[in-house]
This record gives sequence, C-alpha cells and structure tokens, in this order.
Amino acid sequence: MGDQARTASSRNEDSDSHDPPARIRIVVIDQAGILRDGLVALLETEPAFSVAGVAASRRDALTTIAACSPGVVLMDFSIAMKTDPETVALLKKRWPDMRVVVVSLRQEEYLIESALRAGADGYVLKMDTHTDLFNAVRRAALGKGYLSPRVLENLANPQQRTTGRTGAAPVLTSREQEVITLIARGHRTREIAHQMSLSHKTVEKHRTNLMRKLGLRSAAAVAAYAITHGYL
Repeated sequence: MGDQARTASSRNEDSDSHDPPARIRIVVIDQAGILRDGLVALLETEPAFSVAGVAASRRDALTTIAACSPGVVLMDFSIAMKTDPETVALLKKRWPDMRVVVVSLRQEEYLIESALRAGADGYVLKMDTHTDLFNAVRRAALGKGYLSPRVLENLANPQQRTTGRTGAAPVLTSREQEVITLIARGHRTREIAHQMSLSHKTVEKHRTNLMRKLGLRSAAAVAAYAITHGYL
C-alpha cells in the first residue's frame, strides 16, 4: 500500500490484541502528510482510541478500511473538494455501520449540507479544539451526530444568536420529530417519504411546518437544531 496507506504496525497490532473492547478503532484519511501525522499523534493521546490505519486518497482509503475494519473514519474534506461528498457516500454504502466524521477548514453551509446528505455522521473544523474532535469521535461511535460548536453557532436561528438563549423549544408533532431526525441525517424528501410510507407532498408539508416553527432555513440548520436538542 505504500507510505501513504498503511495499516497499524505489527507492534501496535500485537498490543491491540490485549486492548479492551471499548477502544474505538479509527482510520484517518488526509492527503497532507504532516497534518495527517499530527492528527494521528493527537488521537493516540486518548487511551479510548486506537488509530488502526491512515490513507491519503480514496483508493488508499478503500484498501485500508477493508483491512482495518474501523468503527470511525476521520476524513479530510479537501482531498478533492468536488468528489468529497461522493467519497463519503461510497464509504457509507460499502460499510453502512461505519461512522464517518468530516474534518475540514471550511464551514460554508452548502458544504455541511453536502456532507450530511452524503451520510456523514459529524462535521468538525480544523480550528476546533481537541476536545471537540474527541467528542465527535465518541458520539459517532455511539451512532449519534456531531457538529462543530462554531458551525452550530453559525447555523443557529437569528433569535438564538441575538438573545444568546433558546427559551422554550417549540413543540413538534411526532411526525415532525421523525422528519427532523431524517433531515438531520441527510435524507432528502423522497427518501423520507419512502421510509415513513408517506406521500412526497405530506413530507414537504411537515418539513415546511417544522422549519417555520423553529425558524430554520436549511437542512444544515435543521441538523444543528436536531443535535443540540437531542434528536440525534
């Protein structure tokens, strides 16, 4: 596989055989060698984590993941910006139970939405703290979503940003709660309608109602709300 795509060394594999089951196996995908090595070094300071492998491209990632069977993949979103969402979608299709957390310098809303729609379980910024990164990995391993605190702040509705408090959360119907959870997980209206056995028009109505109630304007903002209010 070469220097850019390797599984953990035999020494680490030997030690891993004695690790407790609770350790989270991680694969790091990042084309920048120095930054990738720094991220690996940071992750290895946490005893609950085990870095099982690294990769520098999508091709290397597929080989490495197949060999390592990680629970969580940390993926840089600048490997090839136009194809990054496709890579996330491919990984989730091949390994549905594996969690993918995007690590990026960029926090444009459309990028966050594209990552979530592709199936990403989390989105962390490279300027976030190591605590944020570790929380993202832990939550992903538990099957829960995570968004960078900076992203959450940017996506909060205008009233929340102005007042600095959320107040009483609007009451959502059971259907709206199902819809908000599926939107936050990146599903489109057609997919939601299929999963809930509802018409496209009915799902659109629920979506419009809940976004109006919550003062949200995008799928990324819905994800932010869902995470902060315990839906994910």
